[in-house]
Amino acid sequence: MTTLTEATIVPEITADERAERLDAAGAAWIARIDANRDSSKLTYRADGVGVGSVATQVRAGKHEFVIDEPAPLAGDDVAASPVEYALGALVGCQVVVYRLYARALGIQVDDVRVTAEGDLDAARLLGKDETVRPGFSAIRLNVELTGPESQERYEQLRDAVDINCPVYDLFANPTPVSVTVTKGA
Repeated sequence: MTTLTEATIVPEITADERAERLDAAGAAWIARIDANRDSSKLTYRADGVGVGSVATQVRAGKHEFVIDEPAPLAGDDVAASPVEYALGALVGCQVVVYRLYARALGIQVDDVRVTAEGDLDAARLLGKDETVRPGFSAIRLNVELTGPESQERYEQLRDAVDINCPVYDLFANPTPVSVTVTKGA
């Protein structure tokens, strides 16, 4: 894998263009699933290799990115940490699902801004306290929606997002994980 050098540029899009894309994508997926129920079953993959001190170069589909740690955790601090990426994945999924379900429920959302905070006790990671979780002990999401709808309508939207957001589900519910370790050449 190569080192990333270019910044990612997200194209500008109007609210009408976003609505058209969300509607078209939703209709296409519904038609695909109606035609073949198994077409909704997706498998995602990411591969990583250690680089630098404790960084990881990750490839996910056609995308590459780096995960690192700050200097106090032996990193070079050239990228976000694994737990920051986890929070970022939650934020990104929330934005997508808020937009998707706003369209589906006919709730106007002009803008969505999500902040995620997670509490982590590093004592477990560093072998100092086995009684605490190694991961987040709590996560707080703050979702700010702008638009003409009532607070009640936005709460209805939040309920739909909480039930249907894949990354929210990863944090809120246990997911079976299997690990295989092999010796390389």
